[in-house]
Amino acid sequence: MHAYQKHQLVKCKECSFVFMKRIPTRTDLIDFYQNDYSRTEFFSSITITRYNELLDNFEKYRKTNKILDVGAGNGFFLEIAKARGWDVYGTELTEQAVGVCSSKGISMKQGCLDEINFEEESFDVITSFEVIEHINNPKTIVAEMYRILRKGGKCYITTPNFNSLLRYRLKENYDVIEYPNHLGYFTKKTLNKLFSEEGFSIKHIKSTGISLTRIRTSKGSNQEYVSETSDDEMIRHRIERSKTLRYGKKFANWWLNLFGVGDSLKGTFLK
Repeated sequence: MHAYQKHQLVKCKECSFVFMKRIPTRTDLIDFYQNDYSRTEFFSSITITRYNELLDNFEKYRKTNKILDVGAGNGFFLEIAKARGWDVYGTELTEQAVGVCSSKGISMKQGCLDEINFEEESFDVITSFEVIEHINNPKTIVAEMYRILRKGGKCYITTPNFNSLLRYRLKENYDVIEYPNHLGYFTKKTLNKLFSEEGFSIKHIKSTGISLTRIRTSKGSNQEYVSETSDDEMIRHRIERSKTLRYGKKFANWWLNLFGVGDSLKGTFLK
């Protein structure tokens, strides 16, 4: 990891997992997420469609009717799940984020998942969108996910892909690499290893997407990463309106997944 020394990234010789050598304290993290971390208020209509498609897939796992989102943010995903009749639960690190979600009727717990002590095997589905890369101790968190997920339940995780084309292109300027925001940097291989070692069976791990906004922000643009006017959002709307572009997107994602070089990892794991 010589090229990334300025970011204090290190790589495990045994499993190839890349992570920050510098470890923030709990106080550091709470201070960062309360004062320096920006949570978007923009909730795209396309994201709503994608969430509903995801929840359609979750229907066959609905037994206890309980779904948990680890790192629920502003609660957008759980709002949609609640409207579909799920009993919705979430976790967040800061009091501010917990308050935002609670105001939407979401049952919230403050703190890291392994501190909360949910009842064993109590959830049908556990999700976590772009969160696991923020965690100091992902192995402990995944072990807790396994404990509280019922047998036959499903876990769905998304996280940035360290093997993405953009990281190879932008190298140390790739602004996904950021302390203390992102502490762990996963690939298909290391995400697979993490979940399989904690007892999960791997249904699939997909690698999709390329972000034009991320290219701009990595080169110094102040464009908001998630906003109505971002390059990515504008392109998403163009693709949604064009059958030809939708086929093009499917082919691009097939290629990116084949070679494992898309921007995002989307993992589905079963207990």
